[in-house]
Amino acid sequence: MSRFSARHCVIGLAAVLLLSGTASAAEVRVMISGGLTAAYKVLVPEFERATGHKVLTAYGPSMGTTVNAIPVRLERGEPVDVLIMVGYALDDLVKKGKAIADSRVDLVKSPIGIAVKSGTLRPDISTTDAVKRALLAAKTIAYSDSASGVYVSSEMFDKLGIKEAMKDKARKIPATPVGEIVAHGDAEIGFQQMSELLPVEGIDIVGPLPDELQKITVFSAGIATVAKEPEAGKALIKYLTSPAARPELVKSGMDPIAAGATN
Repeated sequence: MSRFSARHCVIGLAAVLLLSGTASAAEVRVMISGGLTAAYKVLVPEFERATGHKVLTAYGPSMGTTVNAIPVRLERGEPVDVLIMVGYALDDLVKKGKAIADSRVDLVKSPIGIAVKSGTLRPDISTTDAVKRALLAAKTIAYSDSASGVYVSSEMFDKLGIKEAMKDKARKIPATPVGEIVAHGDAEIGFQQMSELLPVEGIDIVGPLPDELQKITVFSAGIATVAKEPEAGKALIKYLTSPAARPELVKSGMDPIAAGATN
């Protein structure tokens, strides 16, 4: 870590400690979707050391009906203090009374990327037409069951005029990271948030979608209405928006959103 980064880490951790005050250590329960996972796993130990709190984490997609999906976890009554997920999915939970509206904070913006198996030919994705040609030439395509996959399957294929051509070779991947499907050779091309592709071994990230096709996903955090440790939860969210967290978020392929910014 550079001196600059270390200095900002100290400042960020100090801010968390001030926010936490003299409260005793708490167990903070978090439900988080895949987009922030890589950075989160690095940042949480720093938060725990700074505050004395213990973070207990459950992972799952922001939407969908799989057993680990965050809405499904909430419906079956799993305990939670902090929700970290796709922004519009968190908005849905606010409307359903599952999350506290004024606790919602936007954390990062995340672009969609394209990946192929390591060592295979990287398709040209520099333009809309190039992406279209690459998809038509591919035998198998995979996309997630969360925000990026919803966009790819319900909007992007239509925009490219290839929805019918994709029916027999593009498939939604529930729960499992798309990069793993590509790494195993079960799909030639995979779409998912860049931050979710970067940690996967055995793939080459060709790059983000070109601007004219790109769909930026905002990941947000909020306090659950059933939270037993809301103040400790707010301290965690505060830390994730602090200068201390920024380098790790950028490293994992995301664009941090300044605290208080409107999106």
